[in-house]
Amino acid sequence: MQHPTDVRAEQLLIDGAWRGAESGQTFESVDPFTGRVWASVPLASASDVDTAVRAARGALDDGPWGRMTGVERAGLMRRLADLVAQNSEALALLESTDNGKLYRESLAQCRRLAEAYDYFAGAADKLHGTTIPGDSTDYLIYTVKEPIGVVGVILPWNSPLSLLGYKLAPGLAAGCTFVVKPAEQTSSSTLAFGRLFEEAGFPPGVFNVVTGAGEVGQALVRHPAVNKVAFTGSTETGIAIMKDAADHLAKVSLELGGKSPNIVFDDADDGAVDGIVAGIFAASGQTCVAGSRLLVQSSAYDRVVEQVIARAGRLRLGDPFLPETDMGPIAFREQRDKVLSYVKIAQDEGAVISYGGRAPTGGGLSGGLFVEPTVITNVDNQMRIAQEEIFGPVLSVLRFDDEDDAVATANASRYGLAAGVWTRDIRRAHRMVRRLNVGTVWVNTYRAVSYHTPFGGFKMSGNGVDNGLESLAEYTRVKAAWVELSGASGDPFVLR
Repeated sequence: MQHPTDVRAEQLLIDGAWRGAESGQTFESVDPFTGRVWASVPLASASDVDTAVRAARGALDDGPWGRMTGVERAGLMRRLADLVAQNSEALALLESTDNGKLYRESLAQCRRLAEAYDYFAGAADKLHGTTIPGDSTDYLIYTVKEPIGVVGVILPWNSPLSLLGYKLAPGLAAGCTFVVKPAEQTSSSTLAFGRLFEEAGFPPGVFNVVTGAGEVGQALVRHPAVNKVAFTGSTETGIAIMKDAADHLAKVSLELGGKSPNIVFDDADDGAVDGIVAGIFAASGQTCVAGSRLLVQSSAYDRVVEQVIARAGRLRLGDPFLPETDMGPIAFREQRDKVLSYVKIAQDEGAVISYGGRAPTGGGLSGGLFVEPTVITNVDNQMRIAQEEIFGPVLSVLRFDDEDDAVATANASRYGLAAGVWTRDIRRAHRMVRRLNVGTVWVNTYRAVSYHTPFGGFKMSGNGVDNGLESLAEYTRVKAAWVELSGASGDPFVLR
């Protein structure tokens, strides 16, 4: 498989039409493995965003989409699922070229994505209200579930299509329309997905894509016709989005940062090392649920650290399209530099770089944005490297003495996205699930996520959920209806 050599010319998708930005301006997307420009992407403006939002509003209020039944929406979603499955290799190629993720992981995500659209298609005709007995037989009272409206989606660069699916699949089932702003570093896969969306037969305006940097996202969040904003990204950006959306009371769901503890008790089996390594070095650590804090019981500390360092030393860095590669590059230069800056911070704080910590350039890696798998020991939980999200292949290792100590250390973080627990004691495992203040707890596994299971963060890791049937509530609103049945007149000034 070859990295693209020609520069791909992208266009915006607005109201079913492919077009350049109103300004005519573009920006470049760089392949993080080769360092070459491989795509030219339109730089949208607030005017482009306004046109896209108006198209989404029109499709919902005046177009055929707003009049479709759940059965009809489900049919289109199943057709989309089939097209995603048929085109998963092409989508994965675009995504891995854009962000450097291993092609085999991108491909697995795209194939799984097809299942997600099929899963939520099954919910599209089951979003019904209820009847309420009330306190009088004079009324028939019932509720109706309606789509929340126009949804603005802002995506990160690490897994654009998967994270889009987390939001789009339940939102389509609910009957919403969408304006999507992918990360400026990784726009191509979302735009390619838009062509499949058209091919599936969705009406114009249901799905729109505007590309650009933060100004474009801000214009989308602030638009008064956007009823909901769904965002995955950093906590700082999420806070800014919530403030901007508050000006017109748009609903907001946020899946934000993490500093997830991977907790290893001394009775854990050898599979824990696999979970530790995959939890932090998969996707080069560029995942919100990265197990970036390794908490090891003191009696097992030396043994586990030795095993983790040995495994890190065997990881192969290289071309994300080669099957033998274990770690690809960091997605873009600024992020690579940020990761390396945290290695320096760790040293300044008195921690020990026990393995890695450098940007390798030999062995065919000179054109790419690589960081070695890095293991840092002698870490205190108050250090910046234990409290701040790095978003790279950097593992901070801490000790704990007993269960209470592990819980206290794990919960001593502003984040609450996920945690892993490794133990053979089933009673302890269930106690830990209850005591850890996070949205997802994995026991004797790590980084397992699926469309059928709700996923969201506590504390500064966000609000609301993606995935699972619970996510449908994020894209619906409830209307109550009171129907008077008796025909009797009453005092109009007295509540009945």
